Amino acid sequence: MLARSVLGNGQWLDGGAMFGNVPRALWSRWCPPDDEGRIELACRGALISDGQRHVLLDTGIGGFFSPKLRERFGVSSAEHVLLRSLAALGLGHEDIDAVVLSHLHFDHAGGLLAPYVDGAAPALLFPKAKFIVGAEAFERARAPHPRDRASFIAELPRLLEESGRLELIDGRAESPTLGPRFTFWRSFGHTPGMLCTRVRGEQGELFFCADLVPGVAWMHLPVTMGYDRYPELLIDEKSAIFQELHAAGAWLWFTHDPSVAAARLAREGERWTAGHTLPDAASLAL
Repeated sequence: MLARSVLGNGQWLDGGAMFGNVPRALWSRWCPPDDEGRIELACRGALISDGQRHVLLDTGIGGFFSPKLRERFGVSSAEHVLLRSLAALGLGHEDIDAVVLSHLHFDHAGGLLAPYVDGAAPALLFPKAKFIVGAEAFERARAPHPRDRASFIAELPRLLEESGRLELIDGRAESPTLGPRFTFWRSFGHTPGMLCTRVRGEQGELFFCADLVPGVAWMHLPVTMGYDRYPELLIDEKSAIFQELHAAGAWLWFTHDPSVAAARLAREGERWTAGHTLPDAASLAL
């Protein structure tokens, strides 16, 4: 089993929003901002291939935004970068057998949609894939709170239902489609029912962090985002799962770190930090 990084459209977002109550004097050393106070973020998925099927964890932003919204949200390119990343691995979106969506915020699920064409209705890509989503996360996307409504794509829940290939994970640790090597750990600190996928192979283990841990800087337990629904709960969730992942020697897979795809947990006194790291160009045997 092999895990490979697949980058989607990058994004520049306000550093203060990405680091919650962390002072700028600290976070600007970890992630240097531009003149507008924005920091560079990746939108990274993981492609898991086992010789028989290809499973994609998250899809990034994609190219569905209109030019006006692309500028507003700091999206780095009009191109659907995920499709180029898949092509570099010899694959098209038609070759993906399953897409696991940690949640339906546009920076994790927008890559499901075809690139923007003026006047055209949104349309799904990945014509043969099962779409696997947490039940709570799906309901949040159908009826978002005013605080996070702008993070969702209004048309996406309907398109997923109409595809006939939607599989909701409701309290189960496994997916009937994916089987026992893929299990789900649900998080509620960032958004209700976010799925963190745990992939166990014969050679290693991967934990897809989604927005539980966006990147290396957020491995430190007190560091959360201003976008998180319940920051204190998210800290408790990190503390609980880190112990288990450290003991297992698992790799943490990051969606938003601009340069590090994955890292193993290490301790520096009472602080969790990155041990061995994996750059985007490398692959991970599981």
